[in-house]
Amino acid sequence: MRTQVCIIGGGPSGLLLSQLLHLSGIDSVVLERHPRDRVLSRIRAGVLEWGTVEMLEKAGAARRMQAEGFPHSGIRLAARNRGFRIDFNDLIGRRIMVYGQTEVTRDLYAARDAAGGRIVHEAQGAALHDLGDRPYVTYVRNGTEHRVDCDFIAGCDGFHGVSRASVPKAALRRFERVYPFAWLGVLSRTPPVSEELIYANHPRGFALCSMRNDTLSRYYIQVPADDPIGKWTDAAFWDELRRRLPQEAAESLVTGASIEKSIVPLRSFVAEPMQHGRLFLVGDAAHIVPPTGAKGLNLAVSDVFYLHEALAAFYEGDRLAPERYSDRALARVWQATRFSWWMTSLLHRFPDTDDFGQRIQEAELAHLERSAAARTQLAENYTGLPY
Repeated sequence: MRTQVCIIGGGPSGLLLSQLLHLSGIDSVVLERHPRDRVLSRIRAGVLEWGTVEMLEKAGAARRMQAEGFPHSGIRLAARNRGFRIDFNDLIGRRIMVYGQTEVTRDLYAARDAAGGRIVHEAQGAALHDLGDRPYVTYVRNGTEHRVDCDFIAGCDGFHGVSRASVPKAALRRFERVYPFAWLGVLSRTPPVSEELIYANHPRGFALCSMRNDTLSRYYIQVPADDPIGKWTDAAFWDELRRRLPQEAAESLVTGASIEKSIVPLRSFVAEPMQHGRLFLVGDAAHIVPPTGAKGLNLAVSDVFYLHEALAAFYEGDRLAPERYSDRALARVWQATRFSWWMTSLLHRFPDTDDFGQRIQEAELAHLERSAAARTQLAENYTGLPY
């Protein structure tokens, strides 16, 4: 098989890149090691920067999001069971969109199917070869080995994928911070406790109230990184969540049986550069951020923006355009990594947080409530820095 761009990974970043390349007249093949229904079963975040919304519109994959998504003009922050609002629209004239990543992926599949895109599922054992001028990828499907020759490879296969692992260790510099706690997340068929997201700082630990739609809520609490999930019955989770929320939210919280429960460790990770020869790293293959700032999927989309621009320029005659991808993408990656680290540091209880540290966090939240300048900086970063 021959193509111009071989994309490793059939999640939202790989599908979006494939669709944008198609619209620019560039051929691609997507290799995904899991069946489609497995890809669509992944439960992920659902807060989209407006730049991500516009990228999905550009890709022709936004119709359902525009009809079913929830534009939000702000978020709420809280400390010691008292909350206040950050009004994005008033501060900077921008919004966010709440729309599940699973639904984004479903819409991108529909767009690729309508365009006749080539997506190979259950492509096992993918291996990347000759990453210089003539790269190719081999994989096994139904017991038969296949080969894809291409001009470029886009590694959109996540933190544990083969793409970054194919780069010689000496060619990458890694930056990492592992946080000493995790998030316990619960998905329930209950109405959201608030029309907007609530981020709560509390001496007992962080809490987040989010949603998927009018009847599907997503809640998180900070727990020790080594907590066994079996420790947390539904009743124990709801009791602990109530303790950490603003009083009015705690009193109006509707509880119910969990339909999905998981513990997610938190880390920051960046690999530099995001390119090796004709292999480009995209999204989680190159960087991980804690979910506090809602940047994971949005950073993957911004990588796709820069890579699509670079490849489109290459095929239009700018042979050096791909060499600029890594620097352009990393500039935004580090800004988002900084913001995610700041939000995490502001809202979580660390093992060494004493009474002084707790009061400093509360003082910073009080400063945000009083200062329009501080709220504006948060709004600019949360809704998404420009590409």
